[in-house]
Amino acid sequence: MTYANDRLHEEIAYVAYHFHWSMDEILDLEHHDRRRFTNEIASLVTRAGSEG
Repeated sequence: MTYANDRLHEEIAYVAYHFHWSMDEILDLEHHDRRRFTNEIASLVTRAGSEG
């Protein structure tokens, strides 16, 4: 199974925007690790939005 190119680019942009990591650093992550980071970022963003 291949991972959709658009979805991969969304994940890269999301992690890069919030963590300021390079594309190479993000692409070096295993898929499940990258998904975990995107989920954790989303939780932080949601939490920050509800607190402020």
